[in-house]
Amino acid sequence: MSQPVPPFAEILAQCATSAVHLETRDAYAVDEEDQELKAWRAGQLADVTDRAAWWGPFHDSVADAVGRGVTVRRARVISTPATEYIRFEHACTRRNLAAGEDVRWLPRDRALGLLLPAHDFWLFDGRLVRWHHFAGDGSHLRDELDDRQDVAEQTAAAFRGVWDRAVPHPEFTIT
Repeated sequence: MSQPVPPFAEILAQCATSAVHLETRDAYAVDEEDQELKAWRAGQLADVTDRAAWWGPFHDSVADAVGRGVTVRRARVISTPATEYIRFEHACTRRNLAAGEDVRWLPRDRALGLLLPAHDFWLFDGRLVRWHHFAGDGSHLRDELDDRQDVAEQTAAAFRGVWDRAVPHPEFTIT
């Protein structure tokens, strides 16, 4: 089950068909987003057309994968009304789209009846799960790889359930 975890870009570079990401938290405390969150709070978030101001290695990895024909999708299950962090994330999602991701949003009350995992994850090619472990305050603790086929199938089913109910980013309004 647990394996050493290579960098995200390395896993995505080996991906052949699909990479899907399920996010279920209402707040994340990720150090690399601190400056952007402060800029957003001040009304100074860089315009999506100014790629030099925000494009980074993550976006390169996604764009490269999409360029090779990999489908990259992200689904976010959120509480409403949305937290400050989710409003920030919504404002930044145009960057994910610019890199080639497809992003959808699902209000938590529309997720009733879905069986969702306790952790956010990436699922690569329907076979390798990268679990994200977070502390209660939203800080990232560690990642873990899981190549058990039954777990991959369960996470794929959870993602599909959310994806099928979720609203595409261009049609989703934060409340």
